[in-house]
Amino acid sequence: MEVERRKFQGVLNILSFNRHFYIIGLGILAVLLLVHFLAEWPVIIFWLIIAAFMYGLIMPLLVSAYVYDFSGYYKFNWLKNIVSDNEKIKLIININAGFDETSFIIKNKFPESDLRVFDFYNAKQHTEPAIIRARKVSLIYPNTQQIASNSIPLKDNTADIIFLLSAVHEIRSHDEKVQFLKECHRLCKSGGKVIMVEHLRDFPNFLAFSVGFTHFFSRSVWKNAFERAGFSAFQETKFTPFMSIFSCSR
Repeated sequence: MEVERRKFQGVLNILSFNRHFYIIGLGILAVLLLVHFLAEWPVIIFWLIIAAFMYGLIMPLLVSAYVYDFSGYYKFNWLKNIVSDNEKIKLIININAGFDETSFIIKNKFPESDLRVFDFYNAKQHTEPAIIRARKVSLIYPNTQQIASNSIPLKDNTADIIFLLSAVHEIRSHDEKVQFLKECHRLCKSGGKVIMVEHLRDFPNFLAFSVGFTHFFSRSVWKNAFERAGFSAFQETKFTPFMSIFSCSR
């Protein structure tokens, strides 16, 4: 199945899934305008506050459009520097948190490989409104299995690649992250890789998302989680200033 992304699909997803933030933000902006109308503030303070609010509302959309709509992220050309011999790839695992935009693309990239897709979404643990909305419009790859984050129903040493694409930050507990990555470590063949793509809690993402960057985790947090899970190699490649690709092997 060839999946054709719509123009500005990435930024439209951000708007749709996080619309509660934008409704609240616009509401606060309207209150500020009303207060300024009723009781004039110093002009410079008023415009500084308005500029800060507009920045917080618009910048995440601009960055999301850049990363998800114009950078070529969903073309997967960035993968060439990590995986060089497609013919040796027998089993690929793609794990998501209830929103899957990549499984059909991965299958098109590796048509001869077996692709298994798992969804670790847990309604009791993963309660953010954005992910709940995303699940309602997500494509479902055939035979996608629902799993617990600490139990993936496959045999040891079977996977050549495990993809974790903008998903694992939804696991908020560090111990749960470690247990999940231990399962990934168990499944990897000798020489197998976990390929994870994530925004980081760093300065570029602070500029992009302001306080929203706290939804992500720092490089040191991910490095600690992978090391505790038993991975010996932890390599980072930047894909745009706002996204990191981690390649981790046994």
